Amino acid sequence: MISEIGKLFIIIGIVFLIFGFFISVFPKFRLPGDILIQKDNFTFYFPIGTSILISIVLSLILTIIFLLFRK
Repeated sequence: MISEIGKLFIIIGIVFLIFGFFISVFPKFRLPGDILIQKDNFTFYFPIGTSILISIVLSLILTIIFLLFRK
């Protein structure tokens, strides 16, 4: 069981590294569903499209991980 938890942490670490690299390479990444409101000295950004995409990707990754480590 401990070796399975270690493998899980390694996979989670790799996912975080890929996500961090993606954020550093594309800092202004926006999808069409994202809301951006700019007024005089006010900026509001609500990333709905990006949140949905991240949720789908993380759900797929976690489903694959749980299927791989299933007893």
